[in-house]
Amino acid sequence: MLYAGLIVYASLYPFAGWRLQGVAPTDFLFAPLPQYWTGFDVLANLVGYSLLGFLLALALLRSGWASWTWPMALVLPVLLSLVVETLQNFLPMRIPSNLDFALNSAGAWLGAASAWVLVRLGALQRWSQFRADWFVPQAHGSLVLLALWPLALLYPLSVPFGLGQVMDRLEAGLIAWLSDTPFLVWLPVRVDASVPLSPLAEALCVTLALLAPLLMGYADVRNTARRLAFGVMFFVCALAASGLSSALTYGPNHAWSWISPPAALGLGLAGIAGLALLALPQRLYGVLMLLCLAISLSLLNRAPASPYFAQSLEAWEQGQFIRFHGLSQWLGWLWPYAALILGLRAVVSTAPRG
Repeated sequence: MLYAGLIVYASLYPFAGWRLQGVAPTDFLFAPLPQYWTGFDVLANLVGYSLLGFLLALALLRSGWASWTWPMALVLPVLLSLVVETLQNFLPMRIPSNLDFALNSAGAWLGAASAWVLVRLGALQRWSQFRADWFVPQAHGSLVLLALWPLALLYPLSVPFGLGQVMDRLEAGLIAWLSDTPFLVWLPVRVDASVPLSPLAEALCVTLALLAPLLMGYADVRNTARRLAFGVMFFVCALAASGLSSALTYGPNHAWSWISPPAALGLGLAGIAGLALLALPQRLYGVLMLLCLAISLSLLNRAPASPYFAQSLEAWEQGQFIRFHGLSQWLGWLWPYAALILGLRAVVSTAPRG
């Protein structure tokens, strides 16, 4: 359900300008194939719905609906694609396409077929065994957040890995929302102007922003050796996600332009700290994660955005990125706060009783 909601969000964003276009909503199904399309569009539609078909098939199998798995895994994604393509008729920034609908349907069927093959090969049972060997039984929400973390990094960030920098936009949104109302005077406004982060403070933010998800993973991994392996994969994933974000924003030749001296220092410090913290008690990881999140969010939200940040956003808010920038933006804003809530619950649940 969550992934289907993400598809709907990405397909209908920015949810503005709804209007009647003067055509029948289903005319796109019988229109000629579009003359202009890109490999990116084909890949996005295939991969997006193949993952939906795959996850839906696995979810139905695990929930005991085995007899309904394949009909529902094949039909429901097609119906979802038909609904969102039809709704795009009423959005001026969207164009419904029979090619997109066909690609979505093919992707969903490909994903469901992949799930069927993996089940027949016993991969589902092996994954369950792998999860039991590597992760503690209560690792549920944290694994979802860790899977979403690289996606949150795709949206341009003022500070590398600095998710959750929302204060400036929150203030601007509240001022616009409360303008011409008597409640505007109740709004707390920062008296002092925001001061840009110093290079050392930026490096500290990078370090803490990396340590927070790393410690979240450490808390759920069973032993020191596996934590070390997880840490290596974590840093590889962090570098790949940030490099991809920079490449999408500025071009492939600038994939590593984000590695400034403060960012490199922060990466190095996070790697050293990650090694030093491999053998701590499980409950302590949650406490340290909360501390990292609290300090990094405090530093980030007291600082203004980078002067080049607006240019980065313009690249994402045009062209093919219109499909994804709203979704990744919300992930980047909300991920640290969801991690705070999850971390608090974990610390409270593992606190000594009596």
